[in-house]
Amino acid sequence: MKKVIAIAALSIVGFASKAQSVSSTATQTVNLNLSNAIELTFTGNNSATGAAVNLAFNTVNDYANGVESAAQQLKVRSNKKFGVSVKTSAANFSYTGSTTPAPSMPVSGVLGLKVSANGTGGTIATPFSATAYNGLSATAANLISNGLNGGNQTFSVMYEATPGFTYPAGTYTVDVVYTATQL
Repeated sequence: MKKVIAIAALSIVGFASKAQSVSSTATQTVNLNLSNAIELTFTGNNSATGAAVNLAFNTVNDYANGVESAAQQLKVRSNKKFGVSVKTSAANFSYTGSTTPAPSMPVSGVLGLKVSANGTGGTIATPFSATAYNGLSATAANLISNGLNGGNQTFSVMYEATPGFTYPAGTYTVDVVYTATQL
């Protein structure tokens, strides 16, 4: 009988030791410390400085009707909604040529811009549009309003120059400055 009780006791101890599972747990917190981020680039060269846009006036009709550029695409990458403004770097074009004194051509009334495509999820801000050119100036004007956050928010612009017959031959230059700002 003592043998039966001893075997039963050993069986219970053996069963109990097999039923117990030993484990250990470790926990670690991972924090993502995100900052607001925004980037504006020209898609043609993936740079903040776009390629030069050359508008050639070769015929009388070019002077009479103006010259239009090809579409220039820009891309915004932002983790928040954004807006885009546009202005020129100066009120007047700089002149390179042989006329002395150098002529003074104002940007306003000569250089216009339209938004030819808008894939930002936002709206084209007044007075700009997708169908008509609006004059540029050295004062910043809203171009895109309420663009949606994302990594590939694109829009395209086109330029039109209409200097008329007032100015002599030469190269007239101005920078167009785009600024993307998170809302």
